Parts: sequence; structure tokens; C-alpha cells
Amino acid sequence: MTAPATAPTPGVDAPLVVLVGPPGSGKTSVARALAARLGVQARDTDADVERTAGATVPEIFYDRGEPAFRELERTAVATALAEHRGVLALGGGAPMDPATRELLHDQRVVFLDVGLAAATKRIGMDAPRPLLLDAPRATWLRLMDERRPVYTEVATLVVMTTELDPDGVAAQVLTAFTDLRPAGSPA
Repeated sequence: MTAPATAPTPGVDAPLVVLVGPPGSGKTSVARALAARLGVQARDTDADVERTAGATVPEIFYDRGEPAFRELERTAVATALAEHRGVLALGGGAPMDPATRELLHDQRVVFLDVGLAAATKRIGMDAPRPLLLDAPRATWLRLMDERRPVYTEVATLVVMTTELDPDGVAAQVLTAFTDLRPAGSPA
């Protein structure tokens, strides 16, 4: 299947890879591992939001509310998709926004899926995650019930990260997208 004529070319006028998934799936760590292998920069839109707001994600949620955070996130994602040419990790809720989903339509998106036990081990359920404050495990499961169909909808590739470290996930992404070349490999 060929891409539409207007589709961005990954790495030229769009990120090489965009990572989506729930808290604990490894988006930031995988972005760094994959970017290192490809010889490009990793970028995380949660970090962009924090830089713009001058506050952490939890502080934004608590002080300004979720709608304010989501507006900052929407802008950060649109900006990063327009200007970043490396590996981009999105915040867990970013794909829930219809405008963001539209922007992801022609991107190379990898859904990093993970089970609850692995996510719990990776992030701990006492970490400062605003949406996971009350009944963290039940909330995480509810969020995944809501988000999984959206993650799947926007994904070009799904990688189950439960049994993999970030380098293992990066290897699977490189195997799936044969046109991506690790830094130093022949073209």
C-alpha cells in the first residue's frame, strides 16, 4: 500500500518514529535507545510541556487542571511533529485528542503495549502520575480500556514491551521498519 501523495516523509518532514502508549510502557526510555541506535535526537512532549509551563506535569494538573495540561500537550505535540526529525515520545493521553490523532494519521507510530504488572514495576504506583492517584491499578486498567483502541488506531506497529528492555524494543522497531538505518550501518 502506498502512502498518500501528501504524507510526510519520516525523518525529512516528520519524525522518524513516534511512540505512544500508557504510563510504564517505556516511551521515553525506548525513544532514547532507538534514537541512539539511529544517531538522531530523542524528544518527549511531556518534557516540552514542562519546559513551556515552567512546571512539572503533576504541578500543572494540580494547579491549573487537566484541561490546561491537555491544551499545552496538544500544542507541544503539534510543534514537535512539525519540527522534530528524530524519535518522538508522546504523553500517554496525547492520542486521545482528535486533533492529535489527525496529525498522527500519516506518521510512523509505534504503540508500546504493556501489561499492568510490568507497568507497575517500571513506574511504581506511588510515582507522581496525576491520573493514577486514586486506586492506581484500577485507574491504569480503566485508562487502558479507554485508550487501547485509540493507540491501536493510530499505530503502524504494536510492540509488547512487557518482557523487553528498551534496547530489545528498539531492535524490534528496527526489524519492523527496514528502511530505518542504525547510525554507522551501510545504506
